[in-house]
Amino acid sequence: MSRPLDSLTVLDLSTLLPGPLATAILAAAGARVIKIERPGGEDMRRMPPLADGRSALWTMLNRGKEILELDLKNGADRARFEELLAGADVLVEQFRPGVMARLGLDPDRLLERHPGLVFCSITGFGQEGPLAQQAGHDLDYLAATGLLAFAERTADGLPALPPVLLADIAGGAYPAVIAILLALAERSRTGRGRRLDIAMAANLFPLMLWPLAEGLCGKGWPGAGTGLTTGGSPRYALYRTADERLLAVAALEERFWQQFCEAIDLPPVLRDDQADPEGTRQAVAARIARRTAAAWEQQLAGLDVCCMLVRTLEEALAHPQFRGVVRRGPDGVPILPLPLPPGLAG
Repeated sequence: MSRPLDSLTVLDLSTLLPGPLATAILAAAGARVIKIERPGGEDMRRMPPLADGRSALWTMLNRGKEILELDLKNGADRARFEELLAGADVLVEQFRPGVMARLGLDPDRLLERHPGLVFCSITGFGQEGPLAQQAGHDLDYLAATGLLAFAERTADGLPALPPVLLADIAGGAYPAVIAILLALAERSRTGRGRRLDIAMAANLFPLMLWPLAEGLCGKGWPGAGTGLTTGGSPRYALYRTADERLLAVAALEERFWQQFCEAIDLPPVLRDDQADPEGTRQAVAARIARRTAAAWEQQLAGLDVCCMLVRTLEEALAHPQFRGVVRRGPDGVPILPLPLPPGLAG
């Protein structure tokens, strides 16, 4: 069966998560991905958990790619890389600004020699600006952009660390794929490629759409736990059940909220969360605490109330809705689940 990117070749100079995830998506859609690693392999190869002495994370991200070790500081290896580049459609790199030029692979020069190339750089802060050369990881980008300030506070008053790598994935890998596909669509009309600058930190701001709207429109900058979807409303909150499980309530719209209130038998006088939000929250919490999670799942099943039990990852994978999301390869290592609809991925 043909796939959308069957005719494309991608050279991948990236490491760790953002670039490799982006090229994994392109590979799943049919692209030939040649991943260039330094002699001895990139750092992700040695990150736990290990399966047969090799990182399961590295295997999940790079399954199906061609792996080639080259020292780009070596003239012969760089010449080999340039041979590969002559037949490539896309180049993805994740070095700090200026590194490619120092390796003799200046982006402008490469685009002159290969005008149809889509050259995608993924960095923390982009190619320019006072932070462009700053080393960083996901947590640093969340801190620099103000996103971390919205996190729930732990018992010691510190922001809780996010459970996922937002900057790497939502700020790096996904925008890179989108931009690459847009550039390829443009190239199909013009015949020319494009230089793409994916700045992971800057791409976090769209994730803060609601607080941006409030702050920039003069409504005040929300603090941690005060926004509509960050803890400031009883309609969008977690509630503890009688057996110490958690129920996630997201009944923002009035019709969902009223149906939810009816389902838990909340008296009408307590449903006005605008007049007394904390009183409403306490009343909802008291009712949810009376019954077990299983009882609430049965009570709320089939109702339009926007409520879900907070499951563990293990429980979620065992749920009928998500069975098959994660499969295992012949080596026993899980196959990376990717955001591609059925039929678009191999």
